[in-house]
Amino acid sequence: MLELGFALLLVVGAWLFAQGSLSGERFLLFMVLGLAFYTPLMAMADMLEFYRIMQNCVRNLNAFLQADLLPVAQSPQVPTDTAIEFKNVSFCYDRETVLEEVSFTIQPRSMTALVGPSGSGKTTITNLIARFWDATEGSVSLGGVDVRQLATDTLLSQMTMVFQDVYLFNDTIFENIRFGRPEATELEVIAAAKAAQCHSFITAFDQGYQTMVGEGGATLSGGEKQRISIARALLKDAPIVLLDEATASVDPENERLIQQAIHALSVQKTLIVIAHRLATIAAADQILVLEQGRVVEHGRHEVLLNQGGLYQRLWDVREQAHGWKIGDRKVAVSS
Repeated sequence: MLELGFALLLVVGAWLFAQGSLSGERFLLFMVLGLAFYTPLMAMADMLEFYRIMQNCVRNLNAFLQADLLPVAQSPQVPTDTAIEFKNVSFCYDRETVLEEVSFTIQPRSMTALVGPSGSGKTTITNLIARFWDATEGSVSLGGVDVRQLATDTLLSQMTMVFQDVYLFNDTIFENIRFGRPEATELEVIAAAKAAQCHSFITAFDQGYQTMVGEGGATLSGGEKQRISIARALLKDAPIVLLDEATASVDPENERLIQQAIHALSVQKTLIVIAHRLATIAAADQILVLEQGRVVEHGRHEVLLNQGGLYQRLWDVREQAHGWKIGDRKVAVSS
């Protein structure tokens, strides 16, 4: 509206000047005064918009600060192994039910894949294992101990996480990798980087491992950030690995390198994989198929294919997508 007001002033002034009712000096004077009048009003409008943004930020921050803390175990226990068990677990975000009476067991040093449509509760299961939230009903246990009876440091020391959205700190590549184990030596950091298939591109930078990556890893590609996060996880060397389809949004070359890095990461580990590309989890020890917050199928790849249920439908869709191609097009070329 402010911009339209100045435009209207310009049009009316020009019309009066053309009619001879307004001298050129007065016309120019009104235009200069009008511009001087509208400029601070426009700045005030920008400030009001910024004020509304800040109000929203402060409101979200206050909601975060006022959120209830998860209860701390009064007599922390120690898990005996890395077996994970869900017993009749239900979970709700506010009033929305995400998981409903989910039960399963993950044996130590095995690979478990979580598959299902978007919103079926796959990521929520990994968040409950790491105790980012507590189950609304039922229990989640690690090594025979309810995760609510474990000290937070003890629980998180047992697992490492590699997700699709990788966050790197505004620091050097070396320190971002060593974040997995702050006391690690330089040789250990380099060994982890080599195992994660990222040593070659790191050494190609002028500063090598001392290259600054920018906030969130802004100077690196998605595949490079993924491999650095895997190097961080390798360096931590935790017995449980939570993997949320780290190759979902990278090019084929980076996907191959990341899969090699994941293989190095998962050797002799308890591996929980959220899978969208079903071909990558065909060799899993067990596959949990989720739909609308429930485990509707459970078994190995071959068994689930023969059941003719949701997993087979997802596999068939995957096969159709794998063979998809743009239809033949005839292009006429004029001589």
